[in-house]
Amino acid sequence: MMIEKHISALLYRYQCVSVPGFGAFLTDTQPAQLNNDTYTFYPPKKLISFNANLKNNDGLLANHIALQEKISYDQAVANITQTVESWNKRLQNWETLILKNLGTIAHNIEGNIVFTPDTPVNYLAEAFGLTNVISPAIKREELKAVAEKVEEMAPVIFTPERKKNYSYLKYAAIFVVMTSASGAGFKVYRDHEIAQQTLLVEQSVQDRVNEKIQQATFFIEAPMPAVSLPVKEESASTYPYHVVAGAFKSEENAEKAVGELVSKGYNARKLGKNKFGLFQVGYGSFKTYAEAQAKMNKIKQTENSDAWLLVKEL
Repeated sequence: MMIEKHISALLYRYQCVSVPGFGAFLTDTQPAQLNNDTYTFYPPKKLISFNANLKNNDGLLANHIALQEKISYDQAVANITQTVESWNKRLQNWETLILKNLGTIAHNIEGNIVFTPDTPVNYLAEAFGLTNVISPAIKREELKAVAEKVEEMAPVIFTPERKKNYSYLKYAAIFVVMTSASGAGFKVYRDHEIAQQTLLVEQSVQDRVNEKIQQATFFIEAPMPAVSLPVKEESASTYPYHVVAGAFKSEENAEKAVGELVSKGYNARKLGKNKFGLFQVGYGSFKTYAEAQAKMNKIKQTENSDAWLLVKEL
């Protein structure tokens, strides 16, 4: 089964798509950029990375495949397992794994897994349809230098005779200034007169309105009852990312674990049963993958090295 297309489809909506037993593909939004050397504008996009340590089955990929292929959840998990076995076998043989629209995965000389994103697809839905734009640079300094050179080559010189011939322009300018000042003064006077007349009319209308209001009496015999609208409060159950502390067969033990974590200052709660019937307990729930990942890393270093990230589709 080509599960690459299903991973690709999920990356448009989620920041993390986990492949059970193999690893997880992560996305990080990169803002729009400008390349000053090529004068190219690049739209915002999602950068893809790979983490080989996130191998837990969060159910996201299997549920998606089951819905798209119209098969059962167990069959989808079996298909994923078969594909992962094939991928791991090829990597063990030092082959390069090429995943369409995702990139390539291979071992380096030290035996570590290296992921190289190589895809023309922009998984940022908000940037759909945006392409690179090339704009030539504006050469302002060069145009300024040319203008200065022309001024140096062709200076303008006024002779006494030419100044005498254009002396009447001084009187024409004075006349224009006086005419403009007179017109501006008349306009100010006229605007003031119109404003006074408008104010008188508005006051007269307002007096009549007030008189009518004083003469009127309003009675409300049967006021309508107040209507209370329910407000949906946002709770931790609406968050898709959860840092899991452990899973318990007994619900009593799960509640006891929640109490211990709450006493330590965590916003802990039960996350419900998993497919094995175990009660999962989380340190906290988060809106974004970045917040959950940061919290999980801190908990692994200070509290519980076995903590892992659970993604629930809302």
